[in-house]
Amino acid sequence: MEKRNIVVIGGSTGGFEAFKRIVQGLPPDLDASIFIVWHMSPNIRGILPEVLNKLNTIKAAHAYDNELIVSNRIYVAPPDHHLLIEEGRVRVTHGPKENRFRPAVDPLFRSAAYAYGKRVIGVVLSGGLDDGTAGLWRIKFSGGLAVVQDPNDAEVASMPENALREVEIDYCVALDDMPALLVKLSQEVIGSTEIMKDEKTKIEINIAAEENALKQGSLNIGVLSPYTCPECHGVLSKIMDGDLSRFRCHTGHAYSADTLMASVTEKIEDSLYSAVRGMDESILLLNHIGDHYAEANQPKLAAVYFKKAKEAEGRSNLVRKAVHSHEQLSKIKLLKDAEDEA
Repeated sequence: MEKRNIVVIGGSTGGFEAFKRIVQGLPPDLDASIFIVWHMSPNIRGILPEVLNKLNTIKAAHAYDNELIVSNRIYVAPPDHHLLIEEGRVRVTHGPKENRFRPAVDPLFRSAAYAYGKRVIGVVLSGGLDDGTAGLWRIKFSGGLAVVQDPNDAEVASMPENALREVEIDYCVALDDMPALLVKLSQEVIGSTEIMKDEKTKIEINIAAEENALKQGSLNIGVLSPYTCPECHGVLSKIMDGDLSRFRCHTGHAYSADTLMASVTEKIEDSLYSAVRGMDESILLLNHIGDHYAEANQPKLAAVYFKKAKEAEGRSNLVRKAVHSHEQLSKIKLLKDAEDEA
């Protein structure tokens, strides 16, 4: 009989301390394989395995491609690489970013559910926005267990809050209670281990594993939307997981609805500043040419250039006001605004 001994954990801001506290509380002889994704900059040296090894005798290391899966081991996604799970081994890939991150939580969770079904325990910890929600939905749909950190206990509550809102969660606990819960759950014997293998999930796993997204059928796993990818400007398809909607472009980048909204509103600010820059350049150039004509004793022509520079300055000031009043939006912020108005 099999046990729930595949534990996948994802976190972002606040996740580093959360991982430490969980691993520190686990028994050294834990009969489970643990897989960790933590959002980090692609340029930093990953120190998480080194830190975890000082807290527990369970071996922790950055995973490497095609490494065998063994029990009593912690596999950590290396910087700028997705961590995926296949039957009996891990994959470490440089596939397209999901939810603006590589590594991202959703690819790990999705691949674990596809490979191990009911044997998977998915854990979402502290972090912003909602990476991990779609992957946790897939774990739950495949018969695994869904666990989140209590948002009141999280440094940044958005990731666990969004998972609680969109997924039927089995356990919501504080970090201090997480190690004992994972030990208990990983010892549970499960019945039938038949795994649901659907084509959509397989395509998305292959995309994260560096396969050509278009050839894999990225345009066939959803319905074409009016939106474009903030990363590459490719067409985005809308994908439904139950009532949960998300998006993927034909080159492979993927977004939750919330992350897409944050990315789009962020790009608006970038575009507005680009417009201001262009206007400022035109003002400088118009004044420069006006000065040239003034020095050449052509005051009427110089006056026309100075007038146009003044008009451009007025338009520039309007765009600057738009920049200063622009908001970067997220689901959590909008929900809080709705609560404030209630």
